[in-house]
Amino acid sequence: MAYTVAIIGRPNVGKSTLFNRFAGKRLALVDDMPGLTRDRKETQIRIGRHAVTLTDTAGFEDAEPGSIAARMREQSEQAIAAADLVVFMIDARTGPTAADSGIAQLVRTSGKPFVLVANKCEGRAAEDGYYGAFELGLGEPLALSAEHAIGFSDLLSEVSERLDALSEREGLKSEEEEAGDEAATGGEAGSRPLKLAIAGRPNSGKSTLANAILGEERMITGPEAGLTRDAIAAELVWHGKRVRLFDTAGLRRKARITERPETLAVGDALRAIRFAEVVILLLDAETPFEKQDLTIADLVEREGRGLVFAVNKWDLVNEPQARLAQLRKAAESMLPQLAGAPLVPVSALSGQGLDKLMKAAFTVYEAWNKRIPTAELNRWLASALERHQPPAVSGRRLKLRYITQANARPPSFVVFSSRPEALPESYLRYLVNDLKKTFGLGPSPVRLHVRKTKNPYADAEGGKR
Repeated sequence: MAYTVAIIGRPNVGKSTLFNRFAGKRLALVDDMPGLTRDRKETQIRIGRHAVTLTDTAGFEDAEPGSIAARMREQSEQAIAAADLVVFMIDARTGPTAADSGIAQLVRTSGKPFVLVANKCEGRAAEDGYYGAFELGLGEPLALSAEHAIGFSDLLSEVSERLDALSEREGLKSEEEEAGDEAATGGEAGSRPLKLAIAGRPNSGKSTLANAILGEERMITGPEAGLTRDAIAAELVWHGKRVRLFDTAGLRRKARITERPETLAVGDALRAIRFAEVVILLLDAETPFEKQDLTIADLVEREGRGLVFAVNKWDLVNEPQARLAQLRKAAESMLPQLAGAPLVPVSALSGQGLDKLMKAAFTVYEAWNKRIPTAELNRWLASALERHQPPAVSGRRLKLRYITQANARPPSFVVFSSRPEALPESYLRYLVNDLKKTFGLGPSPVRLHVRKTKNPYADAEGGKR
């Protein structure tokens, strides 16, 4: 089984830097600005012989009830409650503070095993703070520099030993035994999850929708725009199918982005879209298909990801049937390259339409992964040519010889022509639309490339000369 390890501490003590060090890559946003991390961020790693779900948390600080900082603290407290092991980090340069003492009390009362880490110990300036950490009453701290990896191997060994002790105390099976049992029973725990990202403008309800899909308050929500910064991933199972859901920061026009935290958050959101397989673009029912919505949709299509339009706040719409028809017509008109993408009305607050939304996401995913035999493709091509021949250019008829599928995810095809450079865009659109209609690829982006047919006599003629 996988253990959960949570990294906790005050703002700006280096939790996200340590999270990235454990992961071996940059997953969490890192900056000198305190409070950059807001939601819990998780990743799957291995420590020793154990599979571990590692959790990065927001900084603990005293705050007024209902404030953003208070909501961040609630998320961090939930992370401690869910953890099997806590890594409590302090800043050795500043030494333990009153806030650190409060967190130490919380760690003690939780009853969870813990490791106390004094970070930023790469210089002499940290010596006093390191020894001051003994005042917290949590035993000897482990000296570390997460940024420079000093002491990191000692931390890995310490965490591994604590997990070994947990495993022995609880009498749990090793991961190898579990894998053997699963193989014997035909379990599907190893099947790949659908990577599903929620994207949209700021304050469109993305985190509320993510919480509704997950069935828990996993993301910080509120009326303030720009609450989400990191692209937060969470796992769920929908009707027996695994999903890895990504909640992303709101995407505004580049000219309006002035602060560094938003710059980092937008970059993380764009990476999540590129990493995803299907993207839910969340629209506001009151102001759908604004310029930024169209820009995001076009980005998703250019990245070759499947797309589902979700229209939020549908419970506030009058005459829903007429409005839905109007929105579908607008989508086809404004985004012809995404014709066929599902449009699903939802209410993130009430949970209305969530089953239809997830069903649409899997329909898009199936089309996005589809492969078509070459023989079927060429029968289709012959039929398409019979119905609508390519136009003559400069008095010469264009010939399309044959077609094959080069790839899936998204479906990509290569058609061979005598003069590929002369084939008009309008005819290519005809072929793409007919491909989608014939093979049920409508919900997915489709790539159609034209290549020149190789002359079978070229080599022979060259040899004669």
